Amino acid sequence: MNRKEQISNAYRMTGEKSSFYDGMMTYSTPLGKLICRLVWNMDGEKNIAYITEALCGIPEDFAGKLLEVPVGTGVLTMPVYRTLKDADITCLDYSADMLEAAKKKAADLQNISFMQGDVSALPFEDEHFDIVLSLNGFHAFPDKEAAFRETFRVLKKGGTFCGCFYIEGACKRTDAIIQTLYQKLGYFTPPYETEQSLRRRLQNMYASVQVSHVEGIGIFNCIK
Repeated sequence: MNRKEQISNAYRMTGEKSSFYDGMMTYSTPLGKLICRLVWNMDGEKNIAYITEALCGIPEDFAGKLLEVPVGTGVLTMPVYRTLKDADITCLDYSADMLEAAKKKAADLQNISFMQGDVSALPFEDEHFDIVLSLNGFHAFPDKEAAFRETFRVLKKGGTFCGCFYIEGACKRTDAIIQTLYQKLGYFTPPYETEQSLRRRLQNMYASVQVSHVEGIGIFNCIK
């Protein structure tokens, strides 16, 4: 099963009884679909496309150490982790509620550990992980500079930093809603990257950098 099939199956499994957050992330509930279309200008194919691309830095036979920060509810990654039986996976999030939701989805998995913590002060030694994954987190982190430094610090030389987050300037509708609603509610925290500024930042840190976007979501895959 390839990565797109794994994500598609996860969407189908989430179904109509999912939480608001999971339904939105997986385009699987009527309200989730409405939010995706209204805020992010995405249909189901675009939603799958950006997640699939963001996860492409994880090999299908990966057996090393992986850090996901933030893990959120785990709705996007637990289906992938189920196929990585030999990997050592650590999931970190600042929110205890998010961690509890993710733990429930991974109750039968033995190779995943969960930690509450702050991405700006990661409790790991230098060059500890082979992959650092961050899905839809950086736009919410209050100290983005520290988050970029810490995710770089804990990644091994030759390791992969991949994921996605909101970027400015790619979708005017998304920009307007983020600034007038999400930011005021405290869901997102400025300043935000553009596709160009994100590419420059990552190129100054990593040996190899790929940056793209699907609507207002920037996607990155870097080698240290």
